[in-house]
Amino acid sequence: MLYLVEHFYSIQGEGRYLGTPSLFFRFGGCNMKCEGFGCREIAEDGAEVLGCDTVYAVNKEHFSHAWIEIDSAQQLLNIFDLYDLPTGVDVVLTGGEPLIYANDEIFVEFLEKMVANNHRITFETNGTIAVDFEKYPVYKKCVFALSVKLENSAEPLSKRVRGGVINSIATNAKDAFFKFSIDEDSINMALDDEIEQITEHAPQTDVYCMPLGGNKADVEKNTLALIEYCKNKGYNFSDRLHIRIWDENKGV
Repeated sequence: MLYLVEHFYSIQGEGRYLGTPSLFFRFGGCNMKCEGFGCREIAEDGAEVLGCDTVYAVNKEHFSHAWIEIDSAQQLLNIFDLYDLPTGVDVVLTGGEPLIYANDEIFVEFLEKMVANNHRITFETNGTIAVDFEKYPVYKKCVFALSVKLENSAEPLSKRVRGGVINSIATNAKDAFFKFSIDEDSINMALDDEIEQITEHAPQTDVYCMPLGGNKADVEKNTLALIEYCKNKGYNFSDRLHIRIWDENKGV
């Protein structure tokens, strides 16, 4: 079953297309928990859930009220009519982890119809789920933001880094770039080695580094040290513009 958690029209807050007006589709479900990020969300049942800043799109047990079952591609395409959008507006597919639905027939049909309507599609993915580019060539027309998780996610290395998947996506996609979430405390020699071990699977792929944080205060706390790190390493600094502007508010 395909689940959509939310949709909203805003600006892209991260990565290569920062500031670009984009229609976001946030899908439910993920193959990771990333509890090391330390973001806490209070569910309607009062439970405090730990994970990433979109834990409500990861944890169905406590946030099922927000998960909408999708039974047709048209159900998703109808969402375009809810907004006053420019022609060919950018579309961002995020989560959770949207590629858990990579082989879903409804999902693939949705992609094909968006590409036919000249939308640029960007996947925000952790880069661990293989995409069958030959069976589903529509993926070759998409952009992939490879948000490969670092040690600060508290996920094991064997789970969060899959070199073959990273290489396949970077090689076959229309475009791809790395996007890492980094906190001030993680900036050390070990971080250098960790990023280099990941990027060696796609050495020609640009690197963007973002300050870790699920709220404005945490993002600002981690920003200055990260800017200096990017200057020293030659990486691109990416703000998290949506958090800096709207803080913890969702769907904006």
